[in-house]
Amino acid sequence: MGIVLNRPSAAPVAEAVPPLEELVGDDEPVFAGGPVEPAAVVILAEFDDPDAAAMLVFGDLGFLRADADPSVLESTARRFRVFAGYSGWGAGQIEAELALASWIVEPPELEDVFTDDPEHLWNAVLRRKGGQFALIATMPPDPSVN
Repeated sequence: MGIVLNRPSAAPVAEAVPPLEELVGDDEPVFAGGPVEPAAVVILAEFDDPDAAAMLVFGDLGFLRADADPSVLESTARRFRVFAGYSGWGAGQIEAELALASWIVEPPELEDVFTDDPEHLWNAVLRRKGGQFALIATMPPDPSVN
């Protein structure tokens, strides 16, 4: 399972999922997490209590439990990001794609998930990776206008 981190939608959490507004604030958008189950709500959180996570992704970042009690969420986690849908692969598919070097792999950082500038996240991660990837980060979205 994967989550696309850099695609904020035009829909604010307050309108799309009103019960979650208090967790993320007034202007926070729902992010398009991927094409699988686009109507499903997936929440990533930075947990104070990692045992409260459904599953940890890395460090104290994890998925919010579907049965989480909203009245105690603010005492178990510090930050939340709401996604509609997720990405997925069939058995062995992601391993095969990684073996073919179809993906650019870089260890995640917590601020990648909660960035205030999601539109530039891809470029920031490429710059952090360095080398030839830092050069790719400077390319315009449409290289024909270069």
